[in-house]
Amino acid sequence: MESKTFRVPNIGCDGCVRTIVNELSQQPGIDAVTADKDTQIVTIKWQQPATWMTINATLAEIDYPPEPETV
Repeated sequence: MESKTFRVPNIGCDGCVRTIVNELSQQPGIDAVTADKDTQIVTIKWQQPATWMTINATLAEIDYPPEPETV
């Protein structure tokens, strides 16, 4: 199982959190999704057939893209 925690700057309300959780939870392979509107932090746990690429694409499609990672 893989997991990732990241910030989504577009989260502003409980509706945003519900949208993210509902949309991602429908994808095969997603085991858990948590999101917090105050910190704008999302944590996702998944296994195959889900991939970070498909999760990231879904988030972008619903207008909640992850904050770009800085190196």
